[in-house]
Amino acid sequence: MTRKICVITGTRAEYGLLRWVMQGIKDDSDLALQVIATGMHLSPEFGLTYREIEQDGFQIDRKVEMLTSSDTPAGISKSMGLGLIGIADALQELSPDLIIVLGDRFEIFAAVAAALVARIPVAHLHGGEATEGAFDEALRHSITKMSHLHFVAAEEYRQRVIQLGESPERVFLVGGLGIDNIKRLKLLDRAELEASLGFTLGQKSLLVTFHPVTLDTVSNVDQMTELLAALAELQDTQLIFTMPNADTDGRVLISMVEQFVAQHANARAYTSLGQLRYLSCIAHVDGVVGNSSSGLIEAPSFRKGSINIGDRQRGRLQAASVINSAPIRQNIAAALTRLYDADFQAGLSRVYNPYGEGGASEKVVETIKHFAIDDIAKKTFYDLPASFLGAQ
Repeated sequence: MTRKICVITGTRAEYGLLRWVMQGIKDDSDLALQVIATGMHLSPEFGLTYREIEQDGFQIDRKVEMLTSSDTPAGISKSMGLGLIGIADALQELSPDLIIVLGDRFEIFAAVAAALVARIPVAHLHGGEATEGAFDEALRHSITKMSHLHFVAAEEYRQRVIQLGESPERVFLVGGLGIDNIKRLKLLDRAELEASLGFTLGQKSLLVTFHPVTLDTVSNVDQMTELLAALAELQDTQLIFTMPNADTDGRVLISMVEQFVAQHANARAYTSLGQLRYLSCIAHVDGVVGNSSSGLIEAPSFRKGSINIGDRQRGRLQAASVINSAPIRQNIAAALTRLYDADFQAGLSRVYNPYGEGGASEKVVETIKHFAIDDIAKKTFYDLPASFLGAQ
């Protein structure tokens, strides 16, 4: 009997990580792919990125509108409520055997809550990670507790999921999904990338992404002000901005980037680059700047340096190519100087990526194809051995 697997995606970045899992499901005769697109995918403000899913050859079975016009805390909470309602209806209509979700965003939390009540098993990708500067941290671990199969990117994350009470035989170490895109996509060469962007790279170029930090005591506006002030000093550097996510204060940060770009001829901003252009940018720029997880997960595989600003990614495993900086212009300027330091650049060729060497997508597909799921919705809390807890 064909197993119906429903993939739920709400953002451009998340879809980029899920793409090859989706392709593997679609290509397997024993599996039937269903797709629910929600969140930022359906928003003109964020580029209507559901079209990228369709352009890659996937059919979207349901579109669930959930974003409100507000990115205040109340607005985000209301979006979660709308998502819960809409996805509950979609799951009832599609009746999947298993849903697949990735990460830690509020859209995915709403989707998994709906699946929990509907008694539909959940496979969760990239659980066990830590992002202490954002409420995504709590959402991710909550999603873990509502999920039944877990696919993690590193051994430390596998241990953390088990620490949360999940049975070890349901926790699979597969590596980072983003590495598969690097291995499987034919990236654009420099001329192709520049033509696609309508923007010329320079002798020095940087890719910049700064998302809202939802738990920090320093305001998002203040942090973005400091970052832009540091970047404004780079007269000889071309700057490619990708826009912030639809999180609390996201819209004000977008406005700040737009104003900066309007005033600086060496800068250009893009609502959504898509995975091909985004990864091609990493391949051709000197480094990645901001607080996106891609600076920690994907950039090391290109042997490119990353400047990780503030606390949004605090707690994640990091390669030696990552330079951490406080969200203060002087600190960011110092980090930029280090990024271009000859010794630092020379060391990048020896960087090891803790998120693996690829192949995660195939491992996920094989597991969801063969793992018995008939009775996995009912879970038993896994207690850690006494030796682990330090008992004598």
